Amino acid sequence: MDAILDFFYRMGPQERLVVLFELLFIGLFVYIVLTFLEGTRGERLFRGIIFILLAGKVFLTLVVNRFDMYRVAFLYNWFLIGILLIAIVAFQPEIRRALIRLGQARFLSSSPQQLSRSVEEIIEAVEILSQTKTGAIMVFEQQVGLGEFVETGVRIDAKVTSELLRTIFHPGTALHDMAVVIQGDRIIAARVQLPLVEGDTIPGRQQLGSRHRAAVGVTLGSDALVIVVSEETGIVSIAMNGNLIRHVASEELRRHLTTAVVETTPLVERLHRTMRRKSPTEEA
Repeated sequence: MDAILDFFYRMGPQERLVVLFELLFIGLFVYIVLTFLEGTRGERLFRGIIFILLAGKVFLTLVVNRFDMYRVAFLYNWFLIGILLIAIVAFQPEIRRALIRLGQARFLSSSPQQLSRSVEEIIEAVEILSQTKTGAIMVFEQQVGLGEFVETGVRIDAKVTSELLRTIFHPGTALHDMAVVIQGDRIIAARVQLPLVEGDTIPGRQQLGSRHRAAVGVTLGSDALVIVVSEETGIVSIAMNGNLIRHVASEELRRHLTTAVVETTPLVERLHRTMRRKSPTEEA
């Protein structure tokens, strides 16, 4: 600690500004990477690598350089090369996903008009699925990333349409089982496995099927909005914050979807939804 304080005391005002700018830049880079990896197994691995690199750098600065341990410094440099190679292999799925996003050039978020059209497409699909008593579960990702669940399914990354949703959930198709994850106006993945909760943990819902228990299960650990269509009765339900709302009409469904999908743009939705998010009340 004395060495660190002495280092800052010996710097001039301009050098301190440069160091401050460098620290802010590094912090911003780490924040962007963690945001991109949020909800995936790569996030925990990245945190571990950052900790190892910081601890190694502090040890190298305070001990190795001070006592002229040049051989240890030489080995540490090779250790960094090994860490880089391991990171490239370990983060292969995330690197591929980032390159795909760059190739698609989707730097700007979808317009409110596009998101509103997606909401209407979803409502149309839900109404038809309800009328035909076709079981379905749709998960809408919000602030908390669902990457760890998406990795269990089949990636799609297609525009939301009523026809596509009805095709996915049509009985007998390869993707009809389990859940669909939707982000904005894109269907990210299908056949996604979600965690189940016991029926007796939901008051008055002991007879719920696996879809409803999965819907509540994913909302216990995230702020996702989940729509469920019962295969037995065609009843439409919504799960939010661990609560289940049954017998949801089209207007109520539109209101919840508009809040979750259209209300804010992706650039500010995290802060905005954190400030305005309300816990739903249990309905019959």
